[in-house]
Amino acid sequence: MTDAPRGTPADLKLLIDGPLAWIVAENPDRMNALTAAMWEKFPAHVAAAEADPSVRVIVLRGSGTRAFSAGADISEFDGARTGAGVADYDRLNHAAFMALLSAQKPVIAMIHGFCLGGGLGIAACADMRLADPKAQFAIPAAKLGLGYNPRWVPPLLAMAPPAFVKEMLFTGRHVTAAEALRIGLVNDVVEAENLEIAVRTVAGDIAANAPLSVQAAKLAVNELVRHPEHPDIGTLDDAVRACFESADYEEGRRAFLEKRKAKFEGR
Repeated sequence: MTDAPRGTPADLKLLIDGPLAWIVAENPDRMNALTAAMWEKFPAHVAAAEADPSVRVIVLRGSGTRAFSAGADISEFDGARTGAGVADYDRLNHAAFMALLSAQKPVIAMIHGFCLGGGLGIAACADMRLADPKAQFAIPAAKLGLGYNPRWVPPLLAMAPPAFVKEMLFTGRHVTAAEALRIGLVNDVVEAENLEIAVRTVAGDIAANAPLSVQAAKLAVNELVRHPEHPDIGTLDDAVRACFESADYEEGRRAFLEKRKAKFEGR
């Protein structure tokens, strides 16, 4: 995907491409910074991708290769993030994060360049993150005098150690792609020209597998990470049982015996 030309209106787009649903931040004049109107579109786009039976994987990205997203659009802060507007803006942010965190389908963040503030918050809500070598990560809330909402910290803790999350929040410094890979903030670092190919390959591998099996695995990992002391094992058992009772399980067994590739339908 090429960079949108300067002057292109800011927008959050949903593009369906076979088994992939691409949610694309497009605000080229501000490094794909997220306006309030863009934040507001996340829940509807995620819901549409979840409801589409052809979609197996959701991919998040920014337009072009300059930035995944520079975070919330600071040009709106004087009006939207002062006084009574702070709570309203936080609700938009939280609805976007919760929509992504609640998605049953796998979510991959494809990260070119800058991934800052709310952009990193969005990426943290993905199940996997692939980045190019020039990617940079930061949460500059402390540099702006902002308080980072505690409701948005758990996704950060799910992808990086607490001491590293504290360092990012305390200092606001930029973290390189190499350091992000070392610490576990990203799954892989791939040269910019090959990043989309790598994302499509991983997403294709996931899309080829049984959707109910993938969903059960995602549910299990999320539940055990978020509620390690009191996980809802009953719900996790139900998800596994649904796999064994599915037509896809029968298809998988038959395909194995017939030495052919299984064709899963998610039922």
